[in-house]
Amino acid sequence: MAENLSFQYCQKLVVLNTSLDTVLLAQRRGEADYDDVFSFIGGKMETTDRSLVAGMQREKNEEIGPHARVKVLPNESYNVLFQKKDGNSMVLPHIASIYLEGDIQLNDEYSSYAWVPLDALETFEPKIETVPAAAAWALGRLSVAFEADFVEI
Repeated sequence: MAENLSFQYCQKLVVLNTSLDTVLLAQRRGEADYDDVFSFIGGKMETTDRSLVAGMQREKNEEIGPHARVKVLPNESYNVLFQKKDGNSMVLPHIASIYLEGDIQLNDEYSSYAWVPLDALETFEPKIETVPAAAAWALGRLSVAFEADFVEI
């Protein structure tokens, strides 16, 4: 039997507050692999997305609303390969970002959200196991980034 080599590209936004001490996590609802588990926002690229940044903006608007302003570091990512329960694979590039302002309005993919202190991530549950490492990577990148490195979405 031939191995399934196809995969989905699914960007995740690691959104920290402006003080860089808490991270936004949203609790998945009705998701096959991680139902009721907290994760970063984001999703699959679509053929209609004109660029990676356009895909990030579309997902941000869909999942937490167009009034939530976020700036991202679009030119680098923390990448994770994930094997889904159905056998499909996903490449998950995590993008470091900062929440600027605006109302967070979750769509129906999520049941709730939380701003979790970075120093409490190890014990915060239920969460996807890669959350602490991705958040630590994002903190490192955001701590040394220049304003010119960001794009607002």
